[in-house]
Amino acid sequence: MNVIEVNKLTKYYGKAKGIDGVSFAVDEGEIFGFIGPNGAGKSTTIRLFLSLIYPTSGEAKIFGKDCIKYGPEIRRDIGYLPSEVFYYEGMKVIDLLNYSASFYDKDCSRRIAELADIMELDLKRKINDLSYGNKKKVGIVQGLLHQPKLIVLDEPTSGLDPLIQRKFFDLIRDENARGATVFFSSHILGEVQKMCNRVAIIKDGGIINIQDIKTLQKDNYKRIVVEGADLDEGRFNLDGVTNLERENGAIRFYYKGDINKLMRLISESEVSDVTIEEPTLEEIFMHYYE
Repeated sequence: MNVIEVNKLTKYYGKAKGIDGVSFAVDEGEIFGFIGPNGAGKSTTIRLFLSLIYPTSGEAKIFGKDCIKYGPEIRRDIGYLPSEVFYYEGMKVIDLLNYSASFYDKDCSRRIAELADIMELDLKRKINDLSYGNKKKVGIVQGLLHQPKLIVLDEPTSGLDPLIQRKFFDLIRDENARGATVFFSSHILGEVQKMCNRVAIIKDGGIINIQDIKTLQKDNYKRIVVEGADLDEGRFNLDGVTNLERENGAIRFYYKGDINKLMRLISESEVSDVTIEEPTLEEIFMHYYE
Protein backbone atom coordinates (compact mmCIF):
# COMPACT_ATOMS: atom_id res chain seq x y z
CA MET A 1 0.00 0.00 0.00
CA ASN A 2 1.20 3.51 -0.83
CA VAL A 3 0.88 5.84 2.14
CA ILE A 4 1.78 8.91 0.02
CA GLU A 5 0.98 9.23 -3.70
CA VAL A 6 2.00 12.40 -5.51
CA ASN A 7 1.07 12.76 -9.20
CA LYS A 8 2.35 15.64 -11.37
CA LEU A 9 2.11 18.06 -8.46
CA THR A 10 2.78 21.63 -9.58
CA LYS A 11 2.84 24.94 -7.74
CA TYR A 12 3.48 28.39 -9.21
CA TYR A 13 3.53 31.59 -7.19
CA GLY A 14 2.45 33.91 -9.96
CA LYS A 15 5.14 33.38 -12.58
CA ALA A 16 7.65 32.01 -10.07
CA LYS A 17 7.97 28.22 -10.05
CA GLY A 18 7.77 26.35 -6.76
CA ILE A 19 7.66 22.81 -8.15
CA ASP A 20 6.60 21.42 -11.53
CA GLY A 21 5.32 17.91 -12.31
CA VAL A 22 6.56 16.20 -9.15
CA SER A 23 5.51 12.52 -8.88
CA PHE A 24 6.51 9.81 -6.40
CA ALA A 25 5.00 7.23 -4.05
CA VAL A 26 5.99 6.22 -0.52
CA ASP A 27 5.32 2.64 0.62
CA GLU A 28 3.76 1.80 3.94
CA GLY A 29 6.40 1.25 6.61
CA GLU A 30 9.40 2.70 4.77
CA ILE A 31 11.67 5.61 5.63
CA PHE A 32 11.69 7.67 2.45
CA GLY A 33 14.36 10.32 1.90
CA PHE A 34 13.77 13.57 0.04
CA ILE A 35 16.97 15.46 -0.67
CA GLY A 36 17.95 18.69 -2.33
CA PRO A 37 19.54 22.01 -1.39
CA ASN A 38 17.59 24.90 0.06
CA GLY A 39 15.23 26.30 -2.57
CA ALA A 40 14.92 23.06 -4.55
CA GLY A 41 11.23 22.63 -3.66
CA LYS A 42 11.30 20.24 -0.69
CA SER A 43 9.16 22.29 1.72
CA THR A 44 6.75 23.34 -1.04
CA THR A 45 6.15 19.68 -1.91
CA ILE A 46 5.50 18.80 1.73
CA ARG A 47 3.10 21.70 2.27
CA LEU A 48 1.20 20.70 -0.85
CA PHE A 49 0.64 17.05 0.04
CA LEU A 50 -0.32 18.10 3.57
CA SER A 51 -2.81 20.55 1.95
CA LEU A 52 -1.31 23.45 3.88
CA ILE A 53 -1.15 25.20 0.50
CA TYR A 54 -3.06 24.32 -2.67
CA PRO A 55 -1.49 23.16 -5.95
CA THR A 56 -1.66 24.91 -9.28
CA SER A 57 -2.25 21.47 -10.82
CA GLY A 58 -1.73 17.80 -10.05
CA GLU A 59 -2.92 15.79 -7.08
CA ALA A 60 -1.72 14.08 -3.92
CA LYS A 61 -3.18 11.30 -1.78
CA ILE A 62 -2.37 10.11 1.72
CA PHE A 63 -3.73 6.78 2.99
CA GLY A 64 -5.43 6.53 -0.42
CA LYS A 65 -7.51 9.69 0.14
CA ASP A 66 -7.32 13.03 -1.64
CA CYS A 67 -5.24 15.40 0.48
CA ILE A 68 -7.47 18.41 -0.10
CA LYS A 69 -10.89 16.77 0.13
CA TYR A 70 -10.03 14.71 3.21
CA GLY A 71 -7.33 16.98 4.69
CA PRO A 72 -8.75 17.36 8.24
CA GLU A 73 -9.40 13.62 8.48
CA ILE A 74 -6.00 12.36 7.31
CA ARG A 75 -4.05 14.92 9.34
CA ARG A 76 -5.24 13.23 12.53
CA ASP A 77 -2.85 10.37 11.69
CA ILE A 78 0.08 12.55 10.61
CA GLY A 79 2.92 13.93 12.72
CA TYR A 80 4.58 16.93 11.08
CA LEU A 81 7.78 18.70 12.06
CA PRO A 82 8.31 21.80 9.86
CA SER A 83 11.74 23.21 9.15
CA GLU A 84 10.92 26.31 11.24
CA VAL A 85 8.82 26.17 14.42
CA PHE A 86 6.85 29.10 15.87
CA TYR A 87 4.79 29.04 19.06
CA TYR A 88 2.79 31.21 21.45
CA GLU A 89 5.66 32.72 23.38
CA GLY A 90 3.89 33.17 26.74
CA MET A 91 2.79 29.53 27.13
CA LYS A 92 4.59 26.88 29.13
CA VAL A 93 5.84 23.88 27.16
CA ILE A 94 3.46 21.47 28.93
CA ASP A 95 0.46 23.73 28.26
CA LEU A 96 1.33 23.94 24.58
CA LEU A 97 1.73 20.16 24.28
CA ASN A 98 -1.51 19.51 26.17
CA TYR A 99 -3.26 21.93 23.82
CA SER A 100 -1.84 20.02 20.83
CA ALA A 101 -2.91 16.71 22.38
CA SER A 102 -6.48 17.97 22.76
CA PHE A 103 -6.96 17.63 18.98
CA TYR A 104 -6.74 13.83 19.26
CA ASP A 105 -9.23 11.43 20.83
CA LYS A 106 -6.73 9.88 23.22
CA ASP A 107 -4.88 10.55 26.45
CA CYS A 108 -1.36 11.60 25.40
CA SER A 109 -0.05 12.61 28.84
CA ARG A 110 2.14 9.52 29.35
CA ARG A 111 3.52 9.75 25.84
CA ILE A 112 4.36 13.44 26.31
CA ALA A 113 6.30 12.62 29.47
CA GLU A 114 8.18 9.77 27.73
CA LEU A 115 9.15 11.90 24.74
CA ALA A 116 10.17 14.86 26.89
CA ASP A 117 12.44 12.57 28.91
CA ILE A 118 14.07 11.16 25.76
CA MET A 119 14.61 14.61 24.25
CA GLU A 120 15.72 16.16 27.58
CA LEU A 121 12.96 18.78 27.37
CA ASP A 122 11.91 20.76 30.46
CA LEU A 123 8.10 20.85 30.34
CA LYS A 124 7.81 23.60 32.95
CA ARG A 125 9.70 26.28 31.03
CA LYS A 126 8.04 29.00 28.99
CA ILE A 127 8.38 28.98 25.22
CA ASN A 128 9.99 32.42 25.09
CA ASP A 129 12.78 31.21 27.44
CA LEU A 130 13.81 28.39 25.09
CA SER A 131 16.72 28.35 22.67
CA TYR A 132 16.08 27.49 19.02
CA GLY A 133 17.26 23.93 19.64
CA ASN A 134 14.87 23.47 22.57
CA LYS A 135 12.00 24.86 20.50
CA LYS A 136 12.86 22.20 17.92
CA LYS A 137 12.58 19.58 20.68
CA VAL A 138 9.09 20.88 21.44
CA GLY A 139 8.25 20.39 17.76
CA ILE A 140 9.51 16.81 17.84
CA VAL A 141 7.41 15.95 20.90
CA GLN A 142 4.41 17.74 19.40
CA GLY A 143 4.72 15.77 16.15
CA LEU A 144 5.00 12.36 17.83
CA LEU A 145 2.79 12.63 20.93
CA HIS A 146 -0.25 10.99 19.26
CA GLN A 147 1.79 8.10 17.73
CA PRO A 148 0.95 8.98 14.11
CA LYS A 149 0.85 6.51 11.23
CA LEU A 150 2.81 8.92 9.01
CA ILE A 151 5.70 11.09 10.25
CA VAL A 152 6.74 13.99 8.01
CA LEU A 153 10.08 15.58 8.89
CA ASP A 154 11.33 18.73 7.15
CA GLU A 155 14.98 19.49 8.02
CA PRO A 156 14.37 17.98 11.49
CA THR A 157 17.83 18.20 13.05
CA SER A 158 18.66 21.89 12.55
CA GLY A 159 19.43 23.40 15.93
CA LEU A 160 19.90 20.05 17.74
CA ASP A 161 23.23 19.18 19.31
CA PRO A 162 24.88 15.89 18.20
CA LEU A 163 23.81 13.90 21.28
CA ILE A 164 20.16 14.89 20.89
CA GLN A 165 20.38 14.20 17.15
CA ARG A 166 21.41 10.62 17.93
CA LYS A 167 18.51 10.23 20.35
CA PHE A 168 16.18 11.69 17.74
CA PHE A 169 17.31 9.21 15.07
CA ASP A 170 16.87 6.31 17.51
CA LEU A 171 13.39 7.59 18.32
CA ILE A 172 12.40 7.76 14.64
CA ARG A 173 13.73 4.24 14.06
CA ASP A 174 11.63 3.02 17.01
CA GLU A 175 8.53 4.72 15.57
CA ASN A 176 9.24 3.11 12.21
CA ALA A 177 9.66 -0.31 13.85
CA ARG A 178 6.27 0.26 15.48
CA GLY A 179 4.79 0.62 11.98
CA ALA A 180 4.96 4.33 11.22
CA THR A 181 5.91 5.46 7.72
CA VAL A 182 8.52 8.25 7.68
CA PHE A 183 9.04 10.97 5.06
CA PHE A 184 12.46 12.49 5.77
CA SER A 185 13.36 15.71 3.94
CA SER A 186 16.88 17.07 4.37
CA HIS A 187 19.86 18.66 2.67
CA ILE A 188 22.19 16.87 5.12
CA LEU A 189 23.03 13.86 3.01
CA GLY A 190 24.72 11.79 5.70
CA GLU A 191 21.48 11.74 7.68
CA VAL A 192 19.51 10.46 4.71
CA GLN A 193 22.15 7.85 3.96
CA LYS A 194 21.93 6.43 7.51
CA MET A 195 18.16 6.60 7.90
CA CYS A 196 16.39 5.93 4.61
CA ASN A 197 15.45 2.95 2.46
CA ARG A 198 14.85 4.96 -0.72
CA VAL A 199 15.61 8.50 -1.75
CA ALA A 200 14.20 11.01 -4.23
CA ILE A 201 16.50 13.77 -5.47
CA ILE A 202 14.82 17.08 -6.30
CA LYS A 203 16.47 19.78 -8.39
CA ASP A 204 14.97 23.12 -9.45
CA GLY A 205 11.46 22.02 -8.51
CA GLY A 206 11.54 18.64 -10.31
CA ILE A 207 12.41 15.05 -9.38
CA ILE A 208 15.56 13.89 -11.18
CA ASN A 209 15.96 10.42 -9.65
CA ILE A 210 14.28 7.97 -7.26
CA GLN A 211 16.22 4.88 -6.14
CA ASP A 212 16.97 2.81 -3.08
CA ILE A 213 20.13 3.93 -1.31
CA LYS A 214 22.22 0.84 -2.10
CA THR A 215 21.32 0.83 -5.80
CA LEU A 216 21.98 4.56 -6.06
CA GLN A 217 25.51 3.95 -4.81
CA LYS A 218 26.09 0.68 -6.67
CA ASP A 219 24.95 1.90 -10.10
CA ASN A 220 26.83 5.15 -9.83
CA TYR A 221 30.51 5.85 -10.37
CA LYS A 222 33.33 4.43 -8.24
CA ARG A 223 36.07 6.42 -6.54
CA ILE A 224 39.44 5.07 -7.78
CA VAL A 225 42.94 5.68 -6.41
CA VAL A 226 45.93 4.12 -8.22
CA GLU A 227 49.39 4.41 -6.64
CA GLY A 228 52.74 3.60 -8.20
CA ALA A 229 55.99 5.01 -9.53
CA ASP A 230 56.05 6.68 -12.96
CA LEU A 231 52.34 6.18 -13.65
CA ASP A 232 51.12 7.67 -16.91
CA GLU A 233 48.16 9.84 -16.02
CA GLY A 234 47.03 10.01 -19.66
CA ARG A 235 46.46 6.21 -19.82
CA PHE A 236 43.47 6.61 -17.50
CA ASN A 237 41.80 9.37 -19.50
CA LEU A 238 39.13 7.13 -21.04
CA ASP A 239 35.35 7.21 -21.42
CA GLY A 240 33.62 7.15 -18.04
CA VAL A 241 36.49 8.81 -16.17
CA THR A 242 35.92 12.21 -14.53
CA ASN A 243 37.84 14.42 -12.10
CA LEU A 244 41.16 12.87 -13.12
CA GLU A 245 44.04 14.29 -11.06
CA ARG A 246 47.47 13.43 -9.69
CA GLU A 247 48.09 13.96 -5.98
CA ASN A 248 51.11 12.89 -3.88
CA GLY A 249 52.21 10.30 -6.42
CA ALA A 250 48.74 8.79 -6.77
CA ILE A 251 46.24 9.13 -9.61
CA ARG A 252 42.69 9.77 -8.43
CA PHE A 253 39.49 9.80 -10.46
CA TYR A 254 35.84 8.74 -10.60
CA TYR A 255 34.81 5.98 -12.98
CA LYS A 256 31.47 4.83 -14.32
CA GLY A 257 31.53 1.95 -16.79
CA ASP A 258 32.83 -1.61 -17.26
CA ILE A 259 35.03 -2.28 -14.22
CA ASN A 260 36.77 -5.16 -16.08
CA LYS A 261 38.02 -2.73 -18.74
CA LEU A 262 39.47 -0.51 -16.06
CA MET A 263 41.10 -3.43 -14.21
CA ARG A 264 42.80 -4.62 -17.42
CA LEU A 265 44.17 -1.13 -17.92
CA ILE A 266 45.48 -1.00 -14.35
CA SER A 267 47.09 -4.47 -14.68
CA GLU A 268 49.19 -3.20 -17.58
CA SER A 269 50.87 -0.64 -15.29
CA GLU A 270 53.34 -1.10 -12.43
CA VAL A 271 51.23 -0.19 -9.39
CA SER A 272 51.86 -0.45 -5.65
CA ASP A 273 48.26 -0.11 -4.52
CA VAL A 274 44.72 0.28 -5.88
CA THR A 275 41.70 1.51 -3.96
CA ILE A 276 38.14 1.21 -5.30
CA GLU A 277 35.44 2.72 -3.12
CA GLU A 278 31.73 3.37 -3.30
CA PRO A 279 30.96 7.09 -3.47
CA THR A 280 29.22 8.73 -0.55
CA LEU A 281 25.66 9.89 -1.04
CA GLU A 282 27.00 13.45 -0.97
CA GLU A 283 29.28 12.74 -3.93
CA ILE A 284 26.39 11.16 -5.82
CA PHE A 285 24.24 14.14 -4.99
CA MET A 286 26.84 16.61 -6.27
CA HIS A 287 27.15 14.52 -9.44
CA TYR A 288 23.47 15.10 -10.17
CA TYR A 289 23.74 18.80 -9.47
CA GLU A 290 26.81 19.28 -11.64
